[in-house]
Amino acid sequence: MIQSMIKDFLKLESASGILLILATAVALVFANTPLDQYYELFLSTQMGVHIGALAINKPLLLWINDGLMAVFFFLIGLELKRELVEGELSDPKQIILPAAGAVGGMLVPALIYVFFNWGDEQAITGWAIPAATDIAFALGILAMLGSRVPVALKVFLVSLAIIDDIGAIIIIAIFYTSDLSIESLVVAGLSIAFLAVLNKRGVVKIAPYLLVGLVLWVSVLKSGVHATLAGVVLAFFIPLKLKNEHGESPARQLEHDLHSSVAFVIVPIFAFANAGVDLRGMSLERFLDPLPIGIAMGLFLGKQLGVFGFAWLVIKLGLAKLPSSINWAQLYGVAILCGIGFTMSLFIGSLAFEQTGESMDDRLGILFGSLLSSVVGFLLLHKVLPKAPANTSE
Repeated sequence: MIQSMIKDFLKLESASGILLILATAVALVFANTPLDQYYELFLSTQMGVHIGALAINKPLLLWINDGLMAVFFFLIGLELKRELVEGELSDPKQIILPAAGAVGGMLVPALIYVFFNWGDEQAITGWAIPAATDIAFALGILAMLGSRVPVALKVFLVSLAIIDDIGAIIIIAIFYTSDLSIESLVVAGLSIAFLAVLNKRGVVKIAPYLLVGLVLWVSVLKSGVHATLAGVVLAFFIPLKLKNEHGESPARQLEHDLHSSVAFVIVPIFAFANAGVDLRGMSLERFLDPLPIGIAMGLFLGKQLGVFGFAWLVIKLGLAKLPSSINWAQLYGVAILCGIGFTMSLFIGSLAFEQTGESMDDRLGILFGSLLSSVVGFLLLHKVLPKAPANTSE
C-alpha cells in the first residue's frame, strides 16, 4: 500500500511538472506579444474582502502569491510532518545523505550569487533565490526517463527536496519579513495556542482546524511575517496518527485531497502569474548583469557542486552510504536536476524584490538556470542510467 502511494505521488508530481512547463510557456507568450497589456491588467486587478473594520485589498498577483501559495505551503507542511514522523526522514541514518546534499545545495548557490552581487545593496537581498529546488519539475524530468530510474534515486531527490523546503521556510521566516505588527502577532499566537489545544484534545474533525487556520492566515498576513508560513504551522497541528469516524487520518486525508488541486491548479496558476518575463529587446549584456547571471550560475553550477560535493563528503567520511542500486554518475545527474529552482525561486524572488520598486531580472536568471539544469541533467542521466528497467523492488 505504501509503495502504491509513493508511485501515485511521483506520477502526480511529474504530471504537474508538465503543466508547469505549459503554464510558463503561455506566460512567456502573453508577456512577449501584444497580449502583454491584458496579462498585466489581469495580474493588477484589485480584489478585496471587507468584514467590519477588517479589510484586505490586494492585486490578484498578491492574492495568488499570499493566498494560493499558503495552500501550497500547507500541503508541504503535511508532507513534512508525515515524513518526519513515519517516513524516510524519521530514520536518522536515512536523513544524512539527502540532508547533506540539501545543505550544500542551499549554501553553495547562495555564495555564488553573493559573489556576483557583492556591493549591490538591493540585489544582495536575492541571495536565497538560487537556493531552492522545484520537486515537481525535477520529478517531471525523471519521469521522462521512465522505469530506467532506480527507486533509490527518486527517494534521494524527494527527500532532498523536502529538506530543501524546510530550509526555504526557515529562510522566508527569518529574512523576508517586513515591519512587524505586535497586535497581529498576538492574534497569531492565540490562534496557534488554540490549534495546540485542538490537537492535544484529540479533535479529528478538520473544520475546526481550518477555521482557526483562516484566522491564523489573516493575522500572519497583517503581521508582516509572510502569510504562507501560516500554512506550514497549521499543517503541523493536523492529527496524523489519530483516526476520524471514517477510519482515516485527518492529515493523510487532507494531503490526499489537496494534491490534485495544488499540483494541477495552484502551482500552474502561480507559474503563469510569475513567469511572464519580457524578452523583447533581450541582449547578452542584460543577461550578463550580476543579478540574472548570479541566479543562473547559482542554480546550474552551485546546486550541482553543493549537492554532489556535500553528499560525496559525508559518504567519504563514513557518515552515510551510497545506495547499492545507484552510482556516482547517476547521483551527479540528480544533483544537476536540483538546479531546477523555478516555483520556490520565483516565490523567494517576489519576496526579495517586492519593496524595491525596480524591474529586476531575477526571473530571467531563474528561467535560464532552471532550463540549463533540466536539459543537462536529463542528457547526463539518459547516458548513465541502465538501458534496461531498474529494479523497482528496492
